[in-house]
Amino acid sequence: MPGNMPKNIPTVPIYISLMGLWSDMGQVDIYDNWLRQPLEKYGAVRIWFAGRWNVLVTRPDYITDMFRNEDLYAKAGSQKKIPWSVIASLVGDNIINSHGETWKNYTAIMKPGLQKTQFDSKPILAQSRKFVDVLLKAQEDVGRNGGVLVNPIIQRFAISAMGESFLDIDFKCLDDPNTRINELQNIIKRTIFKPLYFNFPILDKYPYIFTSRRRAFAIMHEFETLLDELVRTRPNKVNRKEPLAAQDELVVHMLERALEEGKMTRDGYLANLKIVFLTAHENTQQLLNSMFWQFGHDLTFQDKLRAEVLATGVTEPTPEILNKLPYLTAIICELLRVYPPVSQLINRVTLEPANLGGNINIPKGTWVGWNAPGVHSDPAAWGPTAREFIPERWGDKPEEIMAKYRRETVRGRFIAFNSHSRKCLGQGYALLELKMCLFELVRRVKWTIEPGYKLKLTSGGILAPLGCKVRFEELDTGRISEKTL
Repeated sequence: MPGNMPKNIPTVPIYISLMGLWSDMGQVDIYDNWLRQPLEKYGAVRIWFAGRWNVLVTRPDYITDMFRNEDLYAKAGSQKKIPWSVIASLVGDNIINSHGETWKNYTAIMKPGLQKTQFDSKPILAQSRKFVDVLLKAQEDVGRNGGVLVNPIIQRFAISAMGESFLDIDFKCLDDPNTRINELQNIIKRTIFKPLYFNFPILDKYPYIFTSRRRAFAIMHEFETLLDELVRTRPNKVNRKEPLAAQDELVVHMLERALEEGKMTRDGYLANLKIVFLTAHENTQQLLNSMFWQFGHDLTFQDKLRAEVLATGVTEPTPEILNKLPYLTAIICELLRVYPPVSQLINRVTLEPANLGGNINIPKGTWVGWNAPGVHSDPAAWGPTAREFIPERWGDKPEEIMAKYRRETVRGRFIAFNSHSRKCLGQGYALLELKMCLFELVRRVKWTIEPGYKLKLTSGGILAPLGCKVRFEELDTGRISEKTL
């Protein structure tokens, strides 16, 4: 432990960070057993992560101090912290992890495509319908009493929907589970979150010793090369005769133009192309994974949402219709609160000595981050029911729900999409995609968790259930509506 680390906060024993090496305990259980008490008492702890000691924060006023002072607690991801690592070769210097003039340049180029005021919802609806079709076919294949492993199918949906909305391409993952771009995502996720290399990334410096890391670097290179080729040769680009109208441009068009005009380097273009692909499908994927568990083991939420959806009498939902549904809006907010996909992120570094929240002295060059489940489940912020799933806590009118969503974000009590100047630019799209997908799911199918499955959450990285199997039943309401179309 460096001698200049903060003295007035406790230290989480290093073996807790390394538990993934010998234990299959889920990250929520790890948090409850070893992190909850010190973090709820002190608001911050010293913790080992990515080969060094860091400061991890959950108290809302510390969170807001960190988020508001971007020039002191600067964004800096793996490309700065561990530039030699496998994960750094995957993500590069991108809009999420960059700082200063580089970040401003990336934001000026990409923000209009990531934060569109009006996304075209038709591709999302079409992919949502295909998603339900694939789920029902999977149920047919395993038989009435079998369970469908949902996460792989969710990933195929999320990649397909993201591709059409951001990268101007349908990757066809729902049509073919063996597309290489989908297979690579499975390999990458298994590779990146291996506990040994996650906690001791210095080992990535020696791929000639650790052959698995040599293969890992090769996989990251293959993904970059394949994504670049697929985007460059996409049918919509090759066959387009007329230039796009400004309102029809997607973020990929903005990236391509910036590269052509010299406003972005080739490395910057590839890094941002990859980060759009990764983040614009991963967060939705894992939240839907958690949703299937939450709604499948307690049908109360599913039934109430279905009643609201069917009451609309609509089979072609538009963003305007979706945004008027209060329970749909509230249930997504609560899913993000209880199951934030990005559970922990330590990607800020102090550029000068800092005094966090006027209470914790942090030396220059210290890495600082947050734990979202800890923030979202703290009774000091969310009351005695903080650890319960209660959508009604958000309100009963859409405008009231979204006002609370914004208010709790600014206060540092709800950080599913970060906050302040570095809030997620794609959150509007994510909310639309989730609403559209949930609308179609509850309209057409009912599901329950396969008997015998016991909830087990990931041990680190992304927060989601592992191995969740679901039984699907097609509803007459969905079947009749589909025939009518």
